[in-house]
Amino acid sequence: MTKPAVLITGAAKRLGAKMARTFSDAGWHVVIHYRGSADAAHALADSLPDAETAQADLSDAEEAAALIDTLAGRLTDWRALVNSASLFEYEDAHSIEGPIFERAMRTNAAGPVLLAQRFLQKAQALVGRRVVNVLDQKLWNPNPDFFSYSMSKAALQMATRMLAVEHAGSADRIYGLAPGAMLPSHDQQAEEHQASGRMNLLERLTQPEELAEAAVFLCEGHLASGEMLCVDSGQHLMTQPRDVLFMAREESQG
Repeated sequence: MTKPAVLITGAAKRLGAKMARTFSDAGWHVVIHYRGSADAAHALADSLPDAETAQADLSDAEEAAALIDTLAGRLTDWRALVNSASLFEYEDAHSIEGPIFERAMRTNAAGPVLLAQRFLQKAQALVGRRVVNVLDQKLWNPNPDFFSYSMSKAALQMATRMLAVEHAGSADRIYGLAPGAMLPSHDQQAEEHQASGRMNLLERLTQPEELAEAAVFLCEGHLASGEMLCVDSGQHLMTQPRDVLFMAREESQG
């Protein structure tokens, strides 16, 4: 039997790599996309029973389209696309910095949407296809830190909803998956994450495995298209005036 295939963008490291391993454990053929982390991507693929790598700069529309076209030409049961690749650069709310804004919108919004659109046009699957766009709990619990990043994720959230409406009535499903603070980010040290990662309603560290299992659930399950799933131990239900990495740092410096 041919295994169902999933393309996971930004899968060489961090949350993307965890999702790649979890999909593999669930019996999928995993396509590990990377931009510059070739060594990590190849090492991960070599460690899995049925995986391959694919390189592309997703901020380049032509490269994104070529990636989809190449895979669609040879994957006979390509069921899922997980848009996990993301650019997380600091910027505050006082003034948009042009280069940061452009990179964020190209990488975090335009790139995933172009991939999703072309995937839904080109990919052949034995059952309904799934698109999972990785968002951020910040969309429900906004703060002004990482301003352009947050704007780009908001654009991707709206695109997710619009694509779900466009494909209503089909067997395809388009979802949003929003993690909270799971791994050290930006310039954060591992020990700082021990505090910031617990700034949620359950006061617990949300594990990357939980996000990965949720991604598999969305790709194998039957939730209504357009659903948004938060995996953050309740962080999205809170009101936090700053990114938790800064809140934890300010508390430690007390």
